[in-house]
Amino acid sequence: MTTARDIMHAGATCVQEGQTLEDAARKMKELDVGALPICGEDDRLHGIITDRDIVVKCLAKGKDPRTVTAGQLEQGKPVTVDADAKTDRVLRVMQEHRIRRLPVIEDHRLVGMISEADLARRLPEKQVGHFVEVICATG
Repeated sequence: MTTARDIMHAGATCVQEGQTLEDAARKMKELDVGALPICGEDDRLHGIITDRDIVVKCLAKGKDPRTVTAGQLEQGKPVTVDADAKTDRVLRVMQEHRIRRLPVIEDHRLVGMISEADLARRLPEKQVGHFVEVICATG
């Protein structure tokens, strides 16, 4: 059976808590991604920041992305999955939390990320279709 390790894209690049949102946005552009894990000085996952977070929680509120840090947008404990988790578990976690990106952890360290695109490339069309229906459902 397929595991999170089989689906993820490895080597997720972190933005550090103390880096500015401008730094995060530049890194997103360079990597062509819409989200980055936020890591602390301990190199452990502390959260995730999305391009939407930067727009809605910073720019739309009149804040300066050159001074607001990624750590200032952290909210609660990030939802993660173990690298050896089976596909069913990965999908269940993403659906329950209605998230489109899922950090993959091994030995308490970030080893990769799973996005909707990763699911679409590596899972059967029927599974992906059901996932998208659940994630996009209102309510």
